[in-house]
Amino acid sequence: MSTTITENKPAKGSKIANILITQSQAADSKVYQELALRFKLKIDFMPFIQIQAVDAREFRKTKINIGEYTAIVFTSKHAVDHFYRLCTEMKVEINPDWKYFCITDATANYMQKYVQLRKRKVFVGQKTAHDLIEVFKKHKAEKFLFPCSNIRTPEIPDYFAKNGFTYKEAIMYCTVPTDLSEIKDKPYDIIAFFSPSGVNSLLHNFPDFKQNGIYLAAFGATTAKAIEDNGLKSNIEAPLPNLPSMAAALEAFVEKANKK
Repeated sequence: MSTTITENKPAKGSKIANILITQSQAADSKVYQELALRFKLKIDFMPFIQIQAVDAREFRKTKINIGEYTAIVFTSKHAVDHFYRLCTEMKVEINPDWKYFCITDATANYMQKYVQLRKRKVFVGQKTAHDLIEVFKKHKAEKFLFPCSNIRTPEIPDYFAKNGFTYKEAIMYCTVPTDLSEIKDKPYDIIAFFSPSGVNSLLHNFPDFKQNGIYLAAFGATTAKAIEDNGLKSNIEAPLPNLPSMAAALEAFVEKANKK
């Protein structure tokens, strides 16, 4: 198909050969390696966003006293890392009575890098912010601190505000676009996104981007929405009941597309 990010349209009838994963090559990259071997694909990994820490000096300007809060909300591993980093930098004592609300088991288990979970009060959602909201309903008396990036989905703060919860958003790290100039003229048939920030990074780097036959894959409803909101088409979506991962969704799509 050989469609560059900026220009050329694909040749009719050509097969999918090149995929761009907009993340760093992770531990699960073996799944992508197997996919590449099976369909004779070239799969590149390129993080579309970078995480920049908000240092203690800058955070103090927000006048947020972490110790005033009784419950901490974690929606990502980045939030966990930067919360405990700032606690260390600012010499904030870890309160053994804090309650932790985590979006998934994976996020909760990641906390073990910093604290012993068996001694903590941890409440966990299933997969989404909406699932976690169901848990909040039983704990309205808490004072919630929401460590987050400068870019975050609105479900949790909107719910807190509309339902009279005591809460504070605390920007502890920033999500910024990566310089993508090195992939400008590379041919990709599929670009796989994992967050709205990744979509924004593409358009930040290439404001005149046209899809021109490139298939766009989205992990999560908010990512798919970001693609559609920018006038593009989300062709591949995950997770689905029968396609729980991005790799599974890509495999199903490539298998069908390359049979044509």
